[in-house]
Order: sequence, then structure tokens, then C-alpha cells
Amino acid sequence: MRTHSSGPTRAVLRIVLLLAALIGLAAPPAAARPHTEAAAPFKVLGLYSGTWDAAHIDFEKEANDWLPKQAAANGFTYTASNDWNLLANGGVNAYQVVLFLDDLPQTAAQRSGFEQYMRGGGAWMGFHVSAFTTDAASWSWYHNQFLGSGNFRSNTWGPTSATLKVEDRTHPSTVNLPATFTSSVSEWYSWSNDLRQNPDIKILASVDPSSFPLGTDPDQSWYSGYYPILWTNTKYKMLYANFGHNAMNYASNTRTSSTFASATQNRFLLDGLKWLGGAGATTPPDDTLSETAWYTLKNVANGTCVDTRAAATADGTAVQQYACNGTQAQQFRLAATDGGYRRIGVRPAPQQVVDVTGVSAADNAPLQLWAYAGGRNQQWLPVREAAGRYHFTARHSGKCLTAAATATDSVQLTQRTCDGSPAQSFTVGAV
Repeated sequence: MRTHSSGPTRAVLRIVLLLAALIGLAAPPAAARPHTEAAAPFKVLGLYSGTWDAAHIDFEKEANDWLPKQAAANGFTYTASNDWNLLANGGVNAYQVVLFLDDLPQTAAQRSGFEQYMRGGGAWMGFHVSAFTTDAASWSWYHNQFLGSGNFRSNTWGPTSATLKVEDRTHPSTVNLPATFTSSVSEWYSWSNDLRQNPDIKILASVDPSSFPLGTDPDQSWYSGYYPILWTNTKYKMLYANFGHNAMNYASNTRTSSTFASATQNRFLLDGLKWLGGAGATTPPDDTLSETAWYTLKNVANGTCVDTRAAATADGTAVQQYACNGTQAQQFRLAATDGGYRRIGVRPAPQQVVDVTGVSAADNAPLQLWAYAGGRNQQWLPVREAAGRYHFTARHSGKCLTAAATATDSVQLTQRTCDGSPAQSFTVGAV
């Protein structure tokens, strides 16, 4: 016999079912519930020709080695191609960012395709020779409007590094840069158009006057003037970088400098690529020490300053602690090498740097001055502890620059296993 629910029971059951339905509507379906998911990597296409000037070709080869490694660590993929017709046939549309490494489009179809790509919301970064022309009128949109630079006017020679002044530290590509920094080595171009007069152009960095004279050939050096190095056109998602020409031994066709030797310049490249690719803001680094300022390094434990004995600069001069006195023997420049490491050069002779004697990895190995030669025992990582306070770890050993427990003058500094003690902590103060 079938049993039927009474009227009141059915009413209660309807209420329970209604509540259950409402709760079900309030909860998102499983597929729509929030979850953590890695963002899809954006795609970067690097176009190159590899046919003009050994220094440009070498930069292209170096970039095509460096960029895939950075892509894996920074949320993008990188494809290198010498098929410029990807601009003409729509192949470029599969990529969020296109790079011009050592050339620019040559045919009408390639040029038209690139213009359509940029007007359609594409993103671009160009290097050095990608802006070179002596006939800007032959592609006026690109040279006069998009880049704004016009014709090539002059260049420096030979290739050298430059001190660059960051003019806009609010742009996503430069927000993590110091006020000034030392670039990697390059040949530098100047242009017929004054970019400062173009309302669409935002100059991000230019040659700092402290760089002059810039160049090694007196007839091809810059002695004064205004020279933009990094800029963007606010009507497009684009960045141009004047660097991209390695120093070369042309007789043996071998590289003698690296475009990726400056950690700060690399920061611009990676932050710029992330902005172009829509990856969002990056986290500002803890270390924003200038590469061009002079600093004193005062030990937190005993109050003495890092000092070169008797103000000497010869190889083997002891690096010691001494009462702070404001002399140049206690003033150091922290120039970038790569990977965040710095060489600590003394002001009277900046190429003489703080060096771990004998490339020793042992505790209590003494520190000395020695001519910088790229040794890992000559490179130190500044690790920020608090505002203005750092400890320094040696690249070859991972050990910390260490002072004595007491304030005795002339005690030679050493490296020791990092222990977080005040003897390994230094207040870094600008001179």
C-alpha cells in the first residue's frame, strides 16, 4: 500500500527543497569556483637577418641565446626567425610581442603588415640598427611617426658603456631602475629629429653628461649634447633601445663585450617585455643602489668604515676597517656585473676592486684590492636587510664580507660564513 505525505509534511518538504535550491544557486558551480592557475605565457617573436656587420650579427646571436633562457624564467615563450615575411603573411599575429634584433622590414608587404600589426594592438621592441636609415622618407610612418627619430645623424666609436640617466621612473619598463646606471658596451646612434619636440614620444633614458666624452676615437666621440637612448611612443605599445652592438675583434670575428653584462639594463629589458606582453606589474627589487654614485660602507657592529690601507690603489692593497674620515679611500662605487652582483671599486681607481685573496673559499680569507678581471671572487651580492643596510656575499664562495668585533683601526677585512651578525652588516651611505 502506498503511503502519502500529509499536507503539512508536504509543505515542510517544499520549503526544504526550496532552501536547498537557493543554496545551490548561491554556490558557484565547480568549474566556476575560484582556483589558482598559472597565467598562459605570452609569445615573443624575434626577427633577425644576420647579414650586416659582424657586431650586429654577434648581438643577434647573443640575444637568441639569452632570450630563451629568460623566457623560461619570466613567463613568456621565445621564437627566433629570419623570415621577415611573417609580417607580410599574418604569421606575426600569433605573437603578442615582436622584436627587431638587427634589421627592419625591407619589402612593401612586410612594412604594411607590420604597420597593421601595430595599429591593431601589437607590441614591439627594437634594438640599435632597427632604427637606422639615411632615407627616412622612404618609410615615413616608421621612421618619422612611429620611432620619431628620422635619419641617422652620427655614431660614437669605438663601442663603450655609458652612464644613462633615467628620465621617467614611472613607466613599467623603468620603474625598477635607479636614477642613473651604467649600460653595457655599445656603439651609440644619434638622430636628425629632436625627440623632445615630439609630443607622442616619451624619453625614458638618455646619456648622462658624466659620460662625456663618449667614444674612443676623438673624431667619432660625443663631447656634449642630448642623446636619447630608451624611449616609447605613447600611441603604440612599443620600446626602442639604442644598444645592440657588441665590441668585436674584427680580425678574429670574436666578441669582446656582452650586451647582457649589465644587470640593470637587463632589468629594463625584462620589465619592458613583461609590459609589452601584458604580464602586468613586476615586484620592485629590494636593491636599488645606484651604479654610478659613490658610497661609504660603515660597519654596524663597530662603526668603522671600509677603507683601503694608506689610501693605496696597487694590487694587493689590504682592504681594512678604519675610523670613518670622509677620504676617497673610503668611497666605493657598486657597478653591476650580472645577476644582481656588483664589483666594489675604490674611488681613486675604480677598476681596483674588493677581491678575496687567492680566490679562497675559506673562512677568514683576507680581502684586498685587485684590478677587476671578471673574477667571481671580485663580485659581491648586496642583500638588503633594512633601509640603507646590507650584507655582501662573495659570488665564488657565498660567504659574507666581515669586519672585526671591535673598532680597532687597520684590521684587514675578511670573508666568513654568513651568520647574520652585525659584523657582517654595513650601512651604505651616499657621499
